Amino acid sequence: MNLKRIWIMLKARNYEFFRDTGAFGWNFAFPFLIILGFVFIFGAENNHEYKIGILSEQKGTTPHSTMKIPELLQQVTLSEFIPFDNLENALEKLKHHKIDMLFKQENGVNLYWINSTSPKGFIVESLMKATLVDKKRTETLLKKKEIEGREIRYIDWLFPGIIGMNIMFSGLWGVGYTVVRYRKNGVLKRLKATPLTSFEYLTAQMLSRMFLIMFMVIVVWTGSRLMFSFHVEGSVFTVMTLYCIGGLSLSSLGLVLAAKGTSEELVSGMINMITWPMMFLSEVWFSLEGAPGWIRWFANIFPLTHLLRGVRKVMNDGALFTDVIPEVSAMLLISLISLLLGAWLFSWNE
Repeated sequence: MNLKRIWIMLKARNYEFFRDTGAFGWNFAFPFLIILGFVFIFGAENNHEYKIGILSEQKGTTPHSTMKIPELLQQVTLSEFIPFDNLENALEKLKHHKIDMLFKQENGVNLYWINSTSPKGFIVESLMKATLVDKKRTETLLKKKEIEGREIRYIDWLFPGIIGMNIMFSGLWGVGYTVVRYRKNGVLKRLKATPLTSFEYLTAQMLSRMFLIMFMVIVVWTGSRLMFSFHVEGSVFTVMTLYCIGGLSLSSLGLVLAAKGTSEELVSGMINMITWPMMFLSEVWFSLEGAPGWIRWFANIFPLTHLLRGVRKVMNDGALFTDVIPEVSAMLLISLISLLLGAWLFSWNE
């Protein structure tokens, strides 16, 4: 293995990336836009989780002025009240899950409709029924307890997942798709005539992508901390180390996908086949707590699962580097296996 040849290929790939202003700008804008959207959605003071239709005889009624909302429904928190003057139209909206409940007062009786297949409709119905229970009786049966210590905001839990998802796409597409494009255009065929070995070429590609990933992570991290004031319980250096190792493992996985083939469409399909299950099973958006055991076991084959688990331990729980050694070991093992497998399967021509 010649380090000079690896260094030359690494610099060439970095120059190519920075000169592509479109891809360069999108890699920075994408995570910012997602984080900004979630801050707007989940950080709004008037966050409406449930939509309740109010059937009224008066046309042009607005939910915040002339419409009289029964006290029974006003106690259902996180609700938005939408007026309707036509029963058929309102039921059609309910049928298509555009509202979660339809309510009407008729001759002193509270009438309501729900879609039995809607989870939100069931929750709104349960909340409304709960408001009918005598408060004194409720207080004797229930006692509210507060969480001790600092509460973790949803955006603090979500932020590592957004960065991890960006690393996943950058690592898989930035390596896998690029190598196949080089092979299709004949670039790899010309490189084959040089002393460069497949292991040196793939190592340079992986190190280049890891450098670019960390460059983007640092910029996005700094900008997000300034804009959204994320809280980090543990060491920022440990978090960056985990992101670096995670970028290494995801980039090496892209090398395996690009080891053979000249069809960009085929590689795109293979990358999508990996990225989408990885994104949903690695707890980017939601927790797998309570999921079947085989699903949680299957999620452990993805490097993104170990990356996010380790980063959240450090960011949200203040874990030390020694506490995330299992996650680090798993990602390094995936990196080594993927690099060796990619070099073994690699073809310059086909």
